[in-house]
Amino acid sequence: MARIALDAMGGDHAPTATIAGALLALQEMGPEHSIQLVGRSSIVRAELDAQLARESSSLGEVSARLQVIDAPEVIEMTDKPSVAIRGKPNSSMAVGLRLQVDGQSDAFVSAGNTGAQMAASAFILRLHEGLKRPAIGTLIPSARVPVVMLDSGANVDCSAAELVSFARLGSVYAEDVLGRANPSVALLSVGEEAEKGNAAVKEAHQLLAAASGINFQGNVEGRDVPMGASERGPVDVVVCDGFVGNVLLKFYEGVAPMLFGLLSKSGVPKDQLAGALKHLDYAQHGGAPLLGVKGVSIICHGKSSPLAIKNGILVALRAVESRMSEHMEQRLAADSAGPSA
Repeated sequence: MARIALDAMGGDHAPTATIAGALLALQEMGPEHSIQLVGRSSIVRAELDAQLARESSSLGEVSARLQVIDAPEVIEMTDKPSVAIRGKPNSSMAVGLRLQVDGQSDAFVSAGNTGAQMAASAFILRLHEGLKRPAIGTLIPSARVPVVMLDSGANVDCSAAELVSFARLGSVYAEDVLGRANPSVALLSVGEEAEKGNAAVKEAHQLLAAASGINFQGNVEGRDVPMGASERGPVDVVVCDGFVGNVLLKFYEGVAPMLFGLLSKSGVPKDQLAGALKHLDYAQHGGAPLLGVKGVSIICHGKSSPLAIKNGILVALRAVESRMSEHMEQRLAADSAGPSA
């Protein structure tokens, strides 16, 4: 049984999109699972009642697995991350995360302020032993299968040891959530050779090559990421600092609209384009886990639609069912004799 806390007030289209996404998720989740809508209860209940009234009566059964939890404060997109910790302790984000600490919930999902969610997750849930920073693990579409890229924005500057920690975290995520056996890990650089890259990347390459428990294939270049493979074989996890990762992520977000526009001008039917480019839509992946915290915290895009919220909730469910956080703690403890973060 998994209890997923959803920040009903988080995101550009909340609470309409968040509540609609929760209803969609409940229709795909087993009857033993439930969702907790965290936010201003009067607003959340009014929106929920309105959506249930518009939908078919079949939603009556799934809505019984919804619980509304009051959180009178809301963290705005313009708020500084510190607000989530000190300024608004009764926000939907803080209350939703504390549910895990209190044993009343198993995961948290939000499309709200990313910086605030990272800060609040690290402060409230805490980090696994040996880690200094968490990392955002984002699924990047490729010609093969989606590739886990981390970090995609949590840490602009990273040490070599932190990049090694990201490799360990990404490996567990690929195994537990994506079902990849012995996932292949690559380090993003400006060349395949070990001596290519900045100082942190070159040192990280040496550490990864000597690390136990990591299936390290070496460096990959930017052109290898869309292919999901290099000349040395498939890639499941790509490691980089948050500056590079976020630039690559935002580049990806612009690819689908560009291709759609170019091909539409060439006369390709829009329905065919939508199907062909579907896997480039972030909504299909839902959300990215904040890896390294003691628990489950899923970060969704601020513009998330109901579909994206639904898929973010399903990502949280897979993380809970696979006991991903526990496995990360075990892996980090087992590998503590190697490079530390």
